Amino acid sequence: MAGACSSSSSSSSPATTAPAASALDQAALQTTLEETAKATLTPGAVVVVRTPSGQFRATYGTTTVGGSTPVSFDDHVPIGSNTKTFTGTVILQLAQEGRLSLDDPVATYRPDVPNGQNITIAQLLDMRSGLYNYSETLELNRSLDVTPSRVWTPDELLALAFAHPPYFAPGEGYHYSNTNTVLLGLIAEQLDAKPLAEVFQDRLFGPLGLTNTSFPPSTNTAVPIPHPQGYMYGTNVSTMSTAALPADQQEAAAAGTLKPSDVTGENSSWTWAAGQAVATADDLATWVKAMNDGSLLDPEWQQRRLDSVQPIGPDGTGPKYGFGVAQMGPLFGHIGELPGFNAFMGYDPATGLTIVVWTNLSQSPDGNQPASRIAAALLAEITGSGAGARDPSKGTAGTGTTTP
Repeated sequence: MAGACSSSSSSSSPATTAPAASALDQAALQTTLEETAKATLTPGAVVVVRTPSGQFRATYGTTTVGGSTPVSFDDHVPIGSNTKTFTGTVILQLAQEGRLSLDDPVATYRPDVPNGQNITIAQLLDMRSGLYNYSETLELNRSLDVTPSRVWTPDELLALAFAHPPYFAPGEGYHYSNTNTVLLGLIAEQLDAKPLAEVFQDRLFGPLGLTNTSFPPSTNTAVPIPHPQGYMYGTNVSTMSTAALPADQQEAAAAGTLKPSDVTGENSSWTWAAGQAVATADDLATWVKAMNDGSLLDPEWQQRRLDSVQPIGPDGTGPKYGFGVAQMGPLFGHIGELPGFNAFMGYDPATGLTIVVWTNLSQSPDGNQPASRIAAALLAEITGSGAGARDPSKGTAGTGTTTP
C-alpha cells in the first residue's frame, strides 16, 4: 500500500454555501460521525468543524483496537500527504520572493532529473511532470513490509523513481507522484540553505503558532506523545494493485475475526517532503484556513494558487489539483494517508467552513479512506447536499493506492 493519500470516497456537485454555526445540528453531526466510523471499522477518530460563528468538535472511539482509552484532541498523528501543502506553500513563497520562477526547469536545481530541462517547477507542484512515483515500486513496498524501520534518504527515493520511464511527457497528463514533492523539498532546502524541518518551522509553523505540528527527523519519526496507535489491514505489497481486501477477508473484518495490524512505530522517512509531518486536529484546522485565506501569500500569489487548481480527469469532473493543494467539493485542502493513519483537511474560502478529520486506521477493508468518508458525510450533513470529499491521488492518476 505504501499509502499516505489514496483510495477515495464518492463525490458529486459541490455545495456552495454552509449554514451559520447556530444551524449546525450537533446531534446529527455526532450521529453521522459515529455511524460512518463504525461502517469503516475505524478504531478512533477526531473531528474539528469550524465556521465563522461556531464549531463542532467531537471524538469517537479509542486509541487502540478494543481498548478503553478514548482518543483526544491532544493526540498527535502522522498527517501523510497533507505535508505536501507545507512544501507547496514554501515553494510559492520562494517564487513570491523572486528566488525562483515556476517556469524554471527542475534541471536548474537538480541536473540528475531525467528530461529535467523540460519539466518546470509548476509541473512538479501540480502533478503534471510525468515523473514516475517511487511509491508505486515493488522494491519500496517490499521494504516497508520486511524492514519497516529502514531510514530512506531523498536521493534513494529519487533513484527508485528515475529507474522507471515517465508516465507521459511533461504537461501532457496528470499522475499523482511523491517524486515531484521530494524534488520540491530538496529545492526548498537548497534555496533556504537549511534542513526542511527548519524551513517549515521558520516559514510556517512558527508564524502561525502551530506548536503541535512538527517535521520529525528521518532517523526517528516516532510520533510525539500523546498519540493513538495506528492500524492497517493487509500489507503494503498485497494492497498495491487495489486497497480493497478480498471479499472473504472483508467479511471476516466485519465479523471481527480479522483484526488490523498495529503499524504505529514504522519509519515514515520514505515520504519525506511528501508526507512526514505530524500534527493535531486543531493545528490542521488552523493550517488549512491559513493556506487558503491569504495569511501566507500575498493576494496575487494566493490567487495564482487557487487558479492553478484544475480537474485531474479528462471529463472535468471529480477532484481537482493545483499547486500543492486539492479541491474536494467546495473545500480546498488535502488528504493524507500513511500505514496506520488517515487525515483529511479542507476549507471553503466562500463560507469560512473548515473540516478536519483524522482516524487511526489508514484504509477500511473495502479500500476506502475512513477520514475522507467521515469528512464527506459531515460535509453532506452540513450543506444538505451530496457533496463529497474525494481524493486527488485517484481518478486518472491510476495505478495503485500507494501515494502519501
